Amino acid sequence: MGTDTGDLDRGSLTHSDSRRNFLKSLGALGAGAILPGTAGCLARAARTPDAKPNRIDVHQHLFSPAYMRRTGPARGNARTDPALSNWTPARALEEMDAAGIATAVMSIATGGTPSNLGGEEARNLMRDSNEYGAQMVRDYPGRFGLFASLPLLDPDASLREIEHSFDTLKADGIALLTDYGDKWPGDPTFVTEFEELNRRKAVVFIHPTTPSCCGNLIPGVPAGWTEFDFDTTRAFTSLLVNGVFTRFSNIRFIFTHSGGTIPVVARRVSDMLPKEMAADAPNGVEAEVKKLYFDIANGANPSSLSALTKLVPVSQLLFGTDFPFVRMRTTVDGFQNFGFSAEDVQAINNGNALRLLPRLGK
Repeated sequence: MGTDTGDLDRGSLTHSDSRRNFLKSLGALGAGAILPGTAGCLARAARTPDAKPNRIDVHQHLFSPAYMRRTGPARGNARTDPALSNWTPARALEEMDAAGIATAVMSIATGGTPSNLGGEEARNLMRDSNEYGAQMVRDYPGRFGLFASLPLLDPDASLREIEHSFDTLKADGIALLTDYGDKWPGDPTFVTEFEELNRRKAVVFIHPTTPSCCGNLIPGVPAGWTEFDFDTTRAFTSLLVNGVFTRFSNIRFIFTHSGGTIPVVARRVSDMLPKEMAADAPNGVEAEVKKLYFDIANGANPSSLSALTKLVPVSQLLFGTDFPFVRMRTTVDGFQNFGFSAEDVQAINNGNALRLLPRLGK
């Protein structure tokens, strides 16, 4: 599987069967995210005070040619996943303009990177995705950023991809999954990669996936409903108990979806943490959580935001949409209706992201 960074707007791009079922379950919310004709309606609805694009969205997904070949039309998904089959960079930009989003940071979608993917297939898929995203950044100056992906189960290849992503592609950070082959990111297997990310003071975006144990626990219930949130917490706990947050303190971590279940269980983990593990969180578990960043994609609702803002300051919140799986306006309307002050809204819209990723303001 080679690298192909041809015309970015060609063809229909699709997603995995599990994500397809998730979209079908979401009905109008997910599957209608970029249906033909919706952009014009969104644009008319959005040309209000936020019509001038100023938001920075740290959570959008891209679909490279290799991703398309691996999960796309050959499986028939293009006929059943209109939100994905209609995705192109140009359409994403149209939706961004309608939702007042100036810049979106792209990362590969979970469905194209099963957690146990390894070997040459993983290396080629990650390289293709990263090259594709970097081409988007070049083709649309100021509109896109890139969180590059790694074949994390292959340490040598991951180190090469880190070097290529930062030094050649000028990526804004690295996107990791919550687990790889039932190894969560704090596993000592990955210490070499984290040493290099720490040396580079990297931003690391943690996106959930589903471990092999839990893909069909309740028949008919897609993992995206609940399992993604639980695996986010497993990844956090893995990083915590293995001392990654303290040993590699130069890394700035972003967790998605308002932290999943992290805000709810952080105090429980803190209360139950054995004394022999206290050195991995010398100031307490909640102090480690407060240093993390959280995007509010798929979590811009009263219950999620209430739990998150009781644990972390607004300075750690980032705007995100999870587009094209969720409509951009879902985040826009959800967090603006929460009751944040105008100053906090501005910080979430772009101020916090610019502090974390200053290149996006240039």
